[in-house]
Parts: sequence; structure tokens; C-alpha cells
Amino acid sequence: MLPYFNTSGPCIPGEHYMLPPERRLEHVLELIEGRRFFTLHAGRQTGKTTSAMWLADHLEASGRWHALWVDLETARETPDVTEAMTAILAAFERALAFRHPQRPRPEADERAAMLSTPKSALLAYLTHLAGRSPLPLVLLLDEADGLVGEAMVSFLTQLRHGYIERSKVPFPASVVLVGQRQVRDYALHEEDRKALTWLGTTSPFNITAEATTLGPFSEAEVGELLQQHTTTTAQRFLPEAIDRIWELGRGHPWLTNALADQIVRRDVKDRAVEITAEHVEAAKETIILERRTHIDSLVARLREDRVRRILAPMLAGGSVEGGTLDDDFAYVLGLGLVRLERGHWVIANPIYREVVPRALTFARQGQIYLEPSAFVRPDGSLDLPRLMADWQVFWREDGHLAAEGFGYREAGPHLMLMAFLQRVINGGGKIQREYGLGRRALDLAVEWRGQRHAIEVKIRRGTVTEERALDQVTDYLDRLGLEEGWLVMFDLRSTASWAERLTMREVEHRGKRVHVVGC
Repeated sequence: MLPYFNTSGPCIPGEHYMLPPERRLEHVLELIEGRRFFTLHAGRQTGKTTSAMWLADHLEASGRWHALWVDLETARETPDVTEAMTAILAAFERALAFRHPQRPRPEADERAAMLSTPKSALLAYLTHLAGRSPLPLVLLLDEADGLVGEAMVSFLTQLRHGYIERSKVPFPASVVLVGQRQVRDYALHEEDRKALTWLGTTSPFNITAEATTLGPFSEAEVGELLQQHTTTTAQRFLPEAIDRIWELGRGHPWLTNALADQIVRRDVKDRAVEITAEHVEAAKETIILERRTHIDSLVARLREDRVRRILAPMLAGGSVEGGTLDDDFAYVLGLGLVRLERGHWVIANPIYREVVPRALTFARQGQIYLEPSAFVRPDGSLDLPRLMADWQVFWREDGHLAAEGFGYREAGPHLMLMAFLQRVINGGGKIQREYGLGRRALDLAVEWRGQRHAIEVKIRRGTVTEERALDQVTDYLDRLGLEEGWLVMFDLRSTASWAERLTMREVEHRGKRVHVVGC
């Protein structure tokens, strides 16, 4: 049964297929050599804990450092300083007892004395450890960003105090805070948008120069990981399947492993059967529909205001509001939700690009009463004209009101259309979506039993909108190699009557036939 593709917890050599962690940690090792205090942040399930545990073992094996990996999960969401420091010191005690039982550490009565003054307990404890360590001490503090409120403030303050005095008072040589966020986000409160004033260049965690992250797997590394399964079992991933796994996950470690695991452990158990791109597509759909833990965590993030401020205009193809902070971009980027592609902000990978609108519209889909089979012609093709006509009826009667109930209100019309289409397309097709900041449109490609239908979605803004929209949809048709497409135009002017809004006509533009659907 071993090894296998890992989708939960840190990777263990011999138990899981895995790539050498050191490949992604060259800069981290340089910072440790420079005795720096810094953050190692990345999105959920990207290999942070695997990397931190490897770093601890690697540094210990060098004979030049003492290193300690500590999981601070037990102090998560504990704002009380006394309770949090008690949990943190207990986590240190557990890590030392199980991994370095021979190391000297404070006795129980000494720890109790330290905790009698909780706002200096961690400082005293780390000074004790460093003072009795014959080698420079490196701390790798996992889940550090789970601390909140006054406990987080005290935690960072004590580390800062030790950093400042370490030339005269024993203290760890390097501290690495491991989590999903950079340190400037640790003490940022959603309710008042205020951060600690000393989080910046005066902090031991210089967020500009000393925050580092874990990058995704390269395309070659995805192939290398999958090849390990082939070497072990002789079951081959065809080149088209490897390419598709790379395209869907863009090298995200969990997505890569989850796709491969779904295929070889559930869908294609016969090792004599080669893995195809069709197997990958089926695995992707299963992962999305089952809302695996990773996907569920992603969906939970969509409710956060800082995420919504970036993703809502992205779904609508607009731009963020002028007051949106750069920190919001940094936060969403750190979560692994978005990336820069040729200078433009886009969703990090095709799976996330599909998960975001489907998650936001899932509850609404279940409230749309229609029979998908009614839109299938006798020959099995999709009756898109009828589908669009019924959509217009739905939009007038219920959709325009329901769209205002989305937390992503500015993208409400787009989300409502996608919910309506998804409700139908689930019966035998799929929808591919293209959206991003500044695109001024949402591109949908409906794939139905060998056919492709292109739909461009726009908000009417003045008289020049349609001409530009027609240019965009014909460009989209050119990219897809199609001669015919659809342009859905939402007219949200309060002065326009439904008779003015609900129109459907056909135009020729730049040699393409375009069905213009007014809403």
C-alpha cells in the first residue's frame, strides 16, 4: 500500500510520494544562516509543515545548529494572554520531550514562575533555552498566525524584545514564523483595520525584506512526482494526463496530490490501465463536488471581507475600489487564491477559478426550479436559444432580486447567470470561466457533449459598451475557433423598463454571428 499520494498532514519519506523539500527552501536556509527572524508563509496545504519539519532535521544533522519545530495550534484563537502563553509553553515542552528529551529546559516550578507574569513568560522561557544551548538555536514556530488579539500582540512583543537584546542576553539565533499570513497581517483587526504601529522596519520581522513563501511545483516537478507512482506500480500517466494535472492545479501541492490520489486510489485501481486526461477531468469534478477539506477551507475564506474586496470585482471583470489596501492584495496572494499573470491579477489556478463561483452560487442553484432535460434537443444538443429565453424570464421574475442577496453584490448578475447555467449544464456538460481584474467582462465556455458555446457577460455602461462588447466576444470566438457566440448584456439602469431591457437579437460583427441577450 505504500507509498501513496498524500492529501493530509506533512509528507513522510517512504510513506508518501514526495519531492525533495530542500529545493523550495534555498532562500529560507540563507536567511537562517544570516540569523534572521522572518515569516515563511504560503496558502493552505502547500507543504509548510513538511518544510518546517525537514528544516529542523536538516539543521540538527548539520552539527552547527540546534533546531526546534513547535506546533502552536493549541494556542489558536485564544486571545487571553495567560491562557495562550500557558498553551505555548506547553507546546514547547511537548516538542522538547518527544524530540530532544536530553536537552535542558526549565523545571515545572520555573515554568510556573514564568507564567506568573504571562507578558514576559515566553521571553523568559526562550532566554532559558538559548542560554543552555551549546549551539545557536533556531525556532520554527508552526501555525503562528493562529494567535489572535492581545495574545498575538504579547507574543510578537516578547519576540521583538528578545531580538533587540540578543547581543547581550541569550536568545534564539533565528526564529521562523510559519503560517498562511505575513506578520503584518497577524495583528490586523477586521473590525477597525488597525495594525500595531511597530509592525514594520522596527519589527524583528521586517516584512519587506524578510518575508518568504513557498512556490508551487514546476511543470517538470509535477511529472516527476507522478513518475514515482509509475516507478512503484508500473501504472502510467499518459503525457496528456500529466499536462492536464499541471494545467488544473498549476503546481499547487495539495491539488496535484489530490487529483492523482483520486485517480489511482479510487477511480482507476487496476494498475494495468493507463491514466488519461478524461480520468483527470473526472477526478477534478469529484474533488469539487465532494468539497474536500482543502476546498472547504478555500470556500470559508470567500466570506472574508478582505477576500471579497478583491474577488468580487474580479468576477465581474471590473477594478477594485480606490480605497482597497495593497495589504488586501498581499493577503489574498498569500492565501494562494490569486497570482500575477503577465502583469494581471487572476485566480491562481483553473480549479480555484471554478470553485469560487460554484461555491458562491451553490445554495442558489438548489432554489432554481427547472428541468435540465427541457433544454436538450432530440439529437442530444443543447438548446441554447430556449435556455437564454427562459433565463430572461427567470431574471425578471426572481433573479434580479436574488442577485442582490449575494455577499458579492457587485458580481451578483454574473453569479446569478452562472448559477442558472450550472443548474442546467450539470446534466451533461461543464462550464469553463475566464475572469480577472480589468477584463471588463466574464467569458464562459459551455461544453456540452462535444459542442462548445461561447458566452460573454457584460454590464451596460453607456452607449459605447455594446460596440466594445461585440469586439470582445468576437475576439473570444477567434480564440475558441468558433463562428457563433452569445453576448449577455445586463442593463442595471433604474430608469430602464423591462421592455427595454429584455431583448434578444442577432447581429453580424467582424464576420461572426453574435446573439445579443438583453437583461
